[in-house]
Amino acid sequence: MHASLRGFLILPSGTVTNPELLTQLLRLLAELTEESEGYLEREDDSQRWYNRGYANGMAAALTRLGHGDAVARTVASDPYDRARDQKHLPWGKAYEHGRDMGERETHEVL
Repeated sequence: MHASLRGFLILPSGTVTNPELLTQLLRLLAELTEESEGYLEREDDSQRWYNRGYANGMAAALTRLGHGDAVARTVASDPYDRARDQKHLPWGKAYEHGRDMGERETHEVL
């Protein structure tokens, strides 16, 4: 093994991941998901919608990068279709922006 890869996970897809960083991301994912619980009933709380979108964007990116099993063990699947129906409204826009940022920033750090 190349010295610079020691301590990293190499997935079948060829993705290289630092296990400590993955653990931190999964912890953040769980925290954001928990804090944004009930967001669908809180149209007055755009921050809650943003945070759930961010968490879902993280989950999508981690899944695409080969960490779907870890995501499934960390958080339950989210009803994205219900949120997507709201994307033309202020809270839905917050969700979509959060989702985009969560996905992009997860790819950036991994």
